[in-house]
Amino acid sequence: MEQAYLAGGCFWGMEELMRQIPGVLNTEVGYCGGDTPDASYETVKTGRTGHAESLRILFDPERLSFRHLLFEFFRIHNPTTLNRQGNDIGTQYRSAIFYLDEGQKQTANEVIEAVDGSGDWQARVTTEVAPFKAFHRAEEYHQKYLVKHPHGYTCHYLRDLELGESTSPS
Repeated sequence: MEQAYLAGGCFWGMEELMRQIPGVLNTEVGYCGGDTPDASYETVKTGRTGHAESLRILFDPERLSFRHLLFEFFRIHNPTTLNRQGNDIGTQYRSAIFYLDEGQKQTANEVIEAVDGSGDWQARVTTEVAPFKAFHRAEEYHQKYLVKHPHGYTCHYLRDLELGESTSPS
């Protein structure tokens, strides 16, 4: 089992789509990238903590590579809008990959280069690639939110893009 920490706007929509990818074993929503030790929705939503609404993903590397997971990540959010996804605006909605080791960092940069080179997005990728510091699990009412509230707000959807991916899904 491996882990990934990704941010791509409101964590509700990200979680709902990412948890459906074959090879994803578990997802949790929370906050990454900031310096506040006790991040909560009330503090993060101000945009002053440095955190981004994020997703902790546990996945089976035998079924889903980190590389392919990142290509799926770039299909479900717009990585070219700085600090924004749909109606959600602020640094807490930025696109980010919080890497756990040098291998994840290298893969993240390679995938961003492929996505930028694909021409599928009309602007440059603004996704931050930063070292993982800590994950603060969001409040229970945020977990699997769109399962609990199927008609709830989301600005995420799966786009039919190639994104320069040249490898198989595994």
